[in-house]
Amino acid sequence: SSLSSEPHFHLPKITMKFTVATTLALATTAAAFAPAPVAQRTTQLSALKDDLANAGKAALIGAVAFGLAAAPAQALTKSELNELSYLQVKGTGLANRCPEVVGEGSITPKSGQKLIDMCIEPKAWAVEEEIGKGGKTEKKFVNSKVMTRQTYTLDGIEGVLDSAGGSIVFKEKEGIDYAPTTVQLPGGERVPFLFTVKDLVAKGNGPAFKPGFQMGGDFNTPSYRTGLFLDPKGRGGTTGYDMAVALPGLQSGEEGDDELFKENNKTFDITQGRIEMEVNKVNVEESEIGGVFVATQLSDTDMGSKVPKKILTKGIFYAKID
Repeated sequence: SSLSSEPHFHLPKITMKFTVATTLALATTAAAFAPAPVAQRTTQLSALKDDLANAGKAALIGAVAFGLAAAPAQALTKSELNELSYLQVKGTGLANRCPEVVGEGSITPKSGQKLIDMCIEPKAWAVEEEIGKGGKTEKKFVNSKVMTRQTYTLDGIEGVLDSAGGSIVFKEKEGIDYAPTTVQLPGGERVPFLFTVKDLVAKGNGPAFKPGFQMGGDFNTPSYRTGLFLDPKGRGGTTGYDMAVALPGLQSGEEGDDELFKENNKTFDITQGRIEMEVNKVNVEESEIGGVFVATQLSDTDMGSKVPKKILTKGIFYAKID
């Protein structure tokens, strides 16, 4: 009877083993068809970001020819960017990118209309340096690397469009029109500057926005530091000490503080820069224009204590006619 009952004791064990194996197989199969994680779904946005940074194209603005990274065909338009949610944009760098414009039409604005949602995105930076060669020194722009995180693009700029002598004139009024930026030279020196287009008055070379249309003008560059900034010695423009308290011996006697005069007497320097823009894309249906720009301005003076360097910035821009 024990032999006849043996299969009855082993059958449940075999059934359990089969059930476990079947469950594991089904779990493995289900895992293969499970939805991809969120990180994988953002791969396309990351690829677009890399394409925006790596694509290159030659551009001409006025009489100056320069190489400029241009957005590829996969770049996102304004309408496509508006469809993305906050989480789809977060961490991808798209918030620091200007939209791409598709089309090559022509728009003739009326006096009193506005340019709105203007975005100015730098793509390359260069600093003017004195380079010695053959016993002589000459000034040349040296390519530099941006050290600032992706917060250096100007956005939301708007201003009034006017007409003078049959040509378009753009006067900048407001927006996120300044961005503290730092670049690094090949030797390791870091140069801070306030990238801006404040109070820009740009005059065009025609009455209509179309591919090849150019406009340019001067703008004001405020001080990189404000009056409330205090240096390591506690000195500032509107507050703080008026001398380096730890170095009294250098600020007394007949010469007074001549040696530290510039460091002790902070100034809020406002310098002037210039920008040249050229339109290469016009979307008539959306009233959008896009193109390239090159801008020159001075770097930070450390509130009057340093001689500023000349900064050359190249990039792309976007704007909408309202």
